Parts: sequence; C-alpha cells; structure tokens
Amino acid sequence: MRASSPRRTGSRVTDPARSQVSIGRRLLAVFLATATFAGLGIAVGSGGTASAAPRVQQITLADSCGMPPVKVRMWTRPGNYKTVIALDGLRATNDVSGWEHNTKIQNMADSGVNVVEPVGGIASFYSDWNAPSNFNNQKFRYRWKCLIDQKLIPELDRRGLDVGPRRQYAIMGISMGGNSAMVLGANNRRISHLFSMSGYLNLSAPGMREAIRIALLDAGIEAGVGPFNSDSMWGPPTSVRWLENDPFVQIGKMRGKKVRVAAGSGLQGRFPVSPIGLIQGSPLEALSLAQSRAFQVQALINNVAITSDFPSTGIHDWGYWSDMVFRAKNQGWFRD
Repeated sequence: MRASSPRRTGSRVTDPARSQVSIGRRLLAVFLATATFAGLGIAVGSGGTASAAPRVQQITLADSCGMPPVKVRMWTRPGNYKTVIALDGLRATNDVSGWEHNTKIQNMADSGVNVVEPVGGIASFYSDWNAPSNFNNQKFRYRWKCLIDQKLIPELDRRGLDVGPRRQYAIMGISMGGNSAMVLGANNRRISHLFSMSGYLNLSAPGMREAIRIALLDAGIEAGVGPFNSDSMWGPPTSVRWLENDPFVQIGKMRGKKVRVAAGSGLQGRFPVSPIGLIQGSPLEALSLAQSRAFQVQALINNVAITSDFPSTGIHDWGYWSDMVFRAKNQGWFRD
C-alpha cells in the first residue's frame, strides 16, 4: 500500500500521515481496551474489497424520528428468500456503510438474500437515546430504534422486501452493531433472525459500562464531532435502561427466533494487518469471543435456538466479518 493513499480502516477513512501523529493516543486506547474494552467497535486492518453489486437502490428516510434524514442503500432481486438489515460499527460514517466500503456482502442479493444498509449512527448503539449528547452539543436526539422499527421496516414492507414464508426480516451487525442487532431483534416481532459478529453481549459484566463510556468519548473525538456522553444515551450506569439494552439480560425475548453469534479467536488469520492493528484488534476480539461464548450458554439455558461460528483465527477486522456472513449464508442460516 502506498503511503500517500488514504484507506478505510474499520468504519472510517484515515490518512496514513495523520495516523502517525496519533499513534501515542492509540497505544493508550489499546491499553484501556485490553483492561476494560475501551476500543468498542474499532475495526482494524483491511477486509474485502468492496464492489458495486447490481440492483443497488438508495433511499432517504426524511421522516426519521426527529433525526436528520437517514440514507439507506439496498441491494435486492425479485424472488430472493430473505432480507437482512446490516448495521455498522461504532465509527460509522455518513457516506456509505462500512459493509459497502470493506466487503462484498452486497453480492448476496445475487443468490437469495437482499441486503439493506442504513448509513450513519456513529457511537449511537442504534438505540433511542434519553437526550441529545450534551458533551458535544448534539443538535438532535438519536432515535435509531424508532427509525428501524417505525420507518425503515414499514418502508421495506412497501417495497415488497418482507420476503419468505414468515414475512419477517433478519438483522445483523458487527461490534456495536452486534449488540444492537440482538436488542432490536429481540424487541421487534417483524425480525426473526438475529446475528452478532464480534459483539459485546454482556453489558452488565464488570467494567463494560465504564468501557462504553470511554469508547463513546473517543469515537466522537476521533471523528471530529466531539465526545459523546453515554449518560445521554441510557442514563447513568445504575439506570434500568442499561439492562434494557443488554442482550444478555434480554435473551428471554429471543425465544422463537433464530439467533447466531460469531467471534474470532484473537489470532491473526489470512487477512494482513499492521502491527498496531494486530495490537488493537486481538484483545478486542478475544474479549468478544469470551462474551459470545457466555451468551451462547445463556441462550441454551433459556431455550433460545442459537448457532455459533467461532473460527480458530480472526481479529476485529472486516475481512473476518465478511467471511462470517458468507458462512452463515452458505450454511442456510438466512432461510426460514
């Protein structure tokens, strides 16, 4: 890779020259991530090369529950058997989804699965916040749950994308989006399939709420929009809203649905990554693996139908997430 060429790392665009300046802060973030998961949702390294799949459509949800208009990109084909909503990670940008930047999952539309990618939602957990983030003077309140439940899914219905015998949707996400997919899917009867990749699925575990606070601060600062305040999201750590958004606590609501969790081992596999990427991505993925395995046990105890994908290699990186999606499809998981 040429040093002069900006590249997209995880869910954001970076310039190598700038990244050299911030390496000290990143090393500090890695230390915090190792101890308390400070780097929630950071996707590192380079995944697959994105390609423009046919039948791409772009719509804008102007009525967006009080948020600025939200762009949604879709890859569809008549006769497909499922539609999946794909959520981004903590550092989502407003141009296109990280899925489109870094993977080819859009090509699933050629062979059975429509792909819908909402754009944006940096540090939002795709949730309805209590208030606008006051640390960075956010001008609106995040209301992503409202948008997905009340605006996006009805729009997909109108477009005939409620395909399959159940007329229900799949939802999946990576890292932050993995948590969100589980909670949104658990609480929406129109969603039958829930898929978390490298998610952190027990927000009540020691240190997790403090780590999320740090992650939201860092994501906003790095994006240049100012730090996000987790108290504005779900209130102080003692608030019941943290439990309402904890997949581990909400697992009973997933009975009758198809649930899938995936996480790598923290060991580098077939995708090349820089040394700093490996230092960041390995501990993040190892923590996700531990929480995903604990979630799997909790699901079995609660009679929730769950499958898993725990490959022997894989760090917090788009290439591995792309592989997880295609393995799920090839194994028939998206079928009702």
